[in-house]
Amino acid sequence: MLRNWFHKRDRGQDVAHLLYDTAVNQARQPIFYSDHGIPDSVDGRFDLIVLHVFLLLRPLNELAQPDAPLTVRRRAGDIAQSLFDTMFGDMDRSLREMGVSDIAVGKRVKYMAKAFYGRVAAYDEALAGSDELLGEALRRNLFGTVAPTPAHVEAMADYLRCQAGHMASLPEARILSGEVQFAQWTGKGVDR
Repeated sequence: MLRNWFHKRDRGQDVAHLLYDTAVNQARQPIFYSDHGIPDSVDGRFDLIVLHVFLLLRPLNELAQPDAPLTVRRRAGDIAQSLFDTMFGDMDRSLREMGVSDIAVGKRVKYMAKAFYGRVAAYDEALAGSDELLGEALRRNLFGTVAPTPAHVEAMADYLRCQAGHMASLPEARILSGEVQFAQWTGKGVDR
C-alpha cells in the first residue's frame, strides 16, 4: 500500500514530449516560411506549431472516444492532455525568455490557449468540409497576420489534408508510443 503512495502514475508526459518535439521540428522547416507564405514571426511560428500539434491530437482524440477500450481511452487522453500541457509550458518558457514580465505571461498564455482552441475547432470543422472552408480557416488563422496568395492557401490546405489523412492511418501502437512522423509532402519541399 505504501509503495502505491510513492508510485506516480504515468500520465503520458514522455510520449507527449516526443510528440511535441516532432511537431516543433516539422514546424521549423524553413520551406514553410520561404516558399509557402507563412510569416516568419512569433505569430507565424506559433500558428504553425498549433497546426502540427492539432494534427497530432486528432488521432489521440479519436483513440480517447467512449467506444475505445478503457485502457486505450485513458492512455490516449493522458497523452493528449500532456501534449497540450507540454506545448503551453514551452510557450510560457519562451515568453519569459523573450522578456515578458511574470504578470503578463499568464495573460498571454491564457490568450494563446483561447486561440489554440479556436484554431482547433476551425480546422476540425474545415477538414470535414469543403476546400473553400478549409482555405478560409487557414487565411483567418495560419495566415492571420498577412495576405497570402491563393497558391499559398491552396498549398497549405493540401498539406493539412495530406497530414490529417496520414495521421488517421497510423497504427494505434505508434500513436500511443509517440513513434509518429509527418508524411512526406513530395513535390512541395517538405519531404520528411
